[in-house]
Amino acid sequence: MTGARAEGGYSRIERLGATGSTNDVVRAWLDAGTPEICVATATEQTAGRGRMGRTWTAPDGAALLLTAGFRPAWLPVERTWRLAATVALAMSDAAEGVAGLPLGAVRLKWPNDLVIETTGPNALLAGETDAEAVAARLAAPLELRKLAGVLGESDGLGTDDPRVVVGIGINADWAAADFPAELAGTMTSLREASGGRPVDLDTLFEAFLGHLETRYEALVAGYFDHDGWVRRQATTGRLVTLESAAGAGAALPVLALGVDSVSGGLVVEDTAAPNGERTVHAGEVVHVRLARAGV
Repeated sequence: MTGARAEGGYSRIERLGATGSTNDVVRAWLDAGTPEICVATATEQTAGRGRMGRTWTAPDGAALLLTAGFRPAWLPVERTWRLAATVALAMSDAAEGVAGLPLGAVRLKWPNDLVIETTGPNALLAGETDAEAVAARLAAPLELRKLAGVLGESDGLGTDDPRVVVGIGINADWAAADFPAELAGTMTSLREASGGRPVDLDTLFEAFLGHLETRYEALVAGYFDHDGWVRRQATTGRLVTLESAAGAGAALPVLALGVDSVSGGLVVEDTAAPNGERTVHAGEVVHVRLARAGV
């Protein structure tokens, strides 16, 4: 029955080889009546995509690429963003456990990236043994490296048959020596973040499924891990530049104050506003960058 959920939380899980886009695969399942939660993972995507039509590519075996499909008829439209946030949190949990990273090592860069702090006072230093190098990285300006990207897409919101797909691609067992030259300065992987520890994609996938089921059951029951979502935000308390989706370039740096629990927007300082702040929504921006770190 359309909208029904299978026992155990998952109605369909498929491991695919090379495919165009797992988001497209899962969307087709939902359109055909497949109940939630349905998940497709692929060894390679030939037409993967990110926000604003960007492409997402990764070598075979280097990244975990998957999409989860939902039918959130119970969730108010304005809180649909919590599905993507829940997927991001579930993957953060799984990544830290499988790669042996400290709790909270995987950060969230609003609106849709999972990142690792590689320099700055809270830099992750796994595998770094040289005392001078450690001191230099801790004293350097904050730098974030992208670990994963999340893309949520929806159909039928506001009707009795809403369908949401959330895709995520996380750089897993990918050595820095093999990073694309044009991205090497801004990306990382679980293998690199853990100091060279190999990451098994099947183990990571199974861990993700477990965490997602637990977190989604809580969301259905009315609990969203807002505190965990807030704690992982890497932009809070830092100057950021916002590049407008309307085509304008990046504005002057503004202070990111936090994230809004209702809309999921980024709250920034605005001295011209009556309460000294305003909320920026994901659809309004193309890029959010740390003003000093250049990411």
